[in-house]
Amino acid sequence: MDMINLTIDNRPVSVERGTSVLQAASQIGINIPSLCYMKLEDLNIENKPGGCRVCVVEVEGRRNLAPACCTDVSEGMVVKTHSMRAIHARRTVVELILSDHPTDCLKCAKAGNCDLQSLAQYLGIREIHYEGEQSTFREDTSPAIIRELDKCIRCRRCEMMCNEVQSVGALSAINRGFNAVVSPAFEMNLDHSVCTYCGQCVAVCPTGALTEVDNTGAVIRALSNPDKTVIVQTAPAVRAALGEEFGNEPGTLVTGKLAAALRRLGFNYVFDTDFAADLTILEEGTELLNRLTAYLGGDKEVKLPMLTSCCPAWVKFFEHQFPELKDIPSSARSPQQMFGSIAKSYFADKIGVNRKDLVVVSIMPCVAKKYECSREEFSVNGNPDVDFALTTRELAHLINLANIDFKSLPDEDFDQPLGESTGAGVIFGTTGGVIEAAIRTAYEVFTGKKLERLDFTELRGMEGLRRATIDFDGLPIHIGIAHGLGNARKLLEDIQQGKSQFHAIEIMSCPGGCIGGGGQPYHHGDAEILKKRQMAIYREDAGKPIRKSHENPYITKLYEEFLGSPMSEKAHHLLHTEYFDRSKSER
Repeated sequence: MDMINLTIDNRPVSVERGTSVLQAASQIGINIPSLCYMKLEDLNIENKPGGCRVCVVEVEGRRNLAPACCTDVSEGMVVKTHSMRAIHARRTVVELILSDHPTDCLKCAKAGNCDLQSLAQYLGIREIHYEGEQSTFREDTSPAIIRELDKCIRCRRCEMMCNEVQSVGALSAINRGFNAVVSPAFEMNLDHSVCTYCGQCVAVCPTGALTEVDNTGAVIRALSNPDKTVIVQTAPAVRAALGEEFGNEPGTLVTGKLAAALRRLGFNYVFDTDFAADLTILEEGTELLNRLTAYLGGDKEVKLPMLTSCCPAWVKFFEHQFPELKDIPSSARSPQQMFGSIAKSYFADKIGVNRKDLVVVSIMPCVAKKYECSREEFSVNGNPDVDFALTTRELAHLINLANIDFKSLPDEDFDQPLGESTGAGVIFGTTGGVIEAAIRTAYEVFTGKKLERLDFTELRGMEGLRRATIDFDGLPIHIGIAHGLGNARKLLEDIQQGKSQFHAIEIMSCPGGCIGGGGQPYHHGDAEILKKRQMAIYREDAGKPIRKSHENPYITKLYEEFLGSPMSEKAHHLLHTEYFDRSKSER
């Protein structure tokens, strides 16, 4: 290994050749402030454009200051990271950025989570010595994401996530000079672009230039309306991350406190999306077995591999970029939409409430779930199956707004019947979880034998692309797993070219799956936080008394009383969907 020796702030350090000054300093605990720099360890991606010049340092023998993020170390280099010259330059750079930045911090969605705001405070900037014209761009509101480009500092983090990690290609730097900005081509609206609403751009934006559409006000209005029955469902990944917003360590499970907080907020019924995840397994698993049975019976026209369909950002991705493959994914709706459909039919009938007077709210780790609620096929006569989706961050804000002391809440259970779930439903929250849950049920249905081993560790992990073969009593089932749309693209291209040998593939849009969703507490690319959330998901699964979806007694009752059987005509009408070619159309 080729090592380089240098001195940083009078401290000797030895690092690998190719290491940047910023990373070398970080290895010995020296923090150099930056704005545009970002490193995603598990994705092996490093964004070091050197554009903001906040991380400049003095290098002995050089006349000009050097940007630490994109200056590689060299043998014998001597660096001063916090000299008065470097500090003065940083303050000047930040003042110049602020001189072309709105000052509406009091009402900005990123207030308190804004890197620019934090940096200005760290540098002690109390006045701006530069005045001049300010950039003015129109605001762009889509079903899920708001773009306020007056707040864009052109760090290009969002561009890196959209292009290098997700391979979506919705964002790029356009225009020149004072009018330069990061935007879809021709400054078109997001909802006219190939954007999938995965929200990873929102997750890494250092300012309020990119934020989720805030549905908090709409939910407050619904909760305060005595004529409405308001119910809530909460996704599995939320319980593994919400505690971070209240000072808990990453990976702290807050399932019981989450249920209690939702009840304190005034929801009439507090349910669990995990119930709908179990329901998804019955439908999606049956669909997979039907395809496998047909294939083994000699039907070579059957669509394999079958792809999971729980993620709305992933669905929009293939509708735009691989529309010729739209018959391959499962037709099963996502758990969010299955829940809404059942809530506004089966459950509404049980409690004697008219569909239009029942408001369904989702708590999701995902920004794309807001978009999914708005898809026309998930409504009846204009009334959506799910009315509003709140992100984990929005829920935390609502809890604080209601003056609820979250950490002191007692643990409470979800309501029945749509609150009962198994461990299989819980693991939907992490990459590999959906297919592992499906295997637990599909194996027993296919073989007629009891599955003794429930932990399929070969399906787990954080590698972007994984493969495994599961033995179905002599029949090898080949499984593929991808998280991050860039990885999904590789699998789809293999399918296009006839190279795929998989029977089933699980795809999740966000790094780590839903635990790394665009609506989760900001993790700033810290892979350790995602790993801790993932382990929390598996701990909850391990502690569940029932860990197979088909053994959920309330799911069994739902089929007996209402749906009939998986993939029945009624189940297909309420729990399945279709996909569209969006390659030449808006949205």
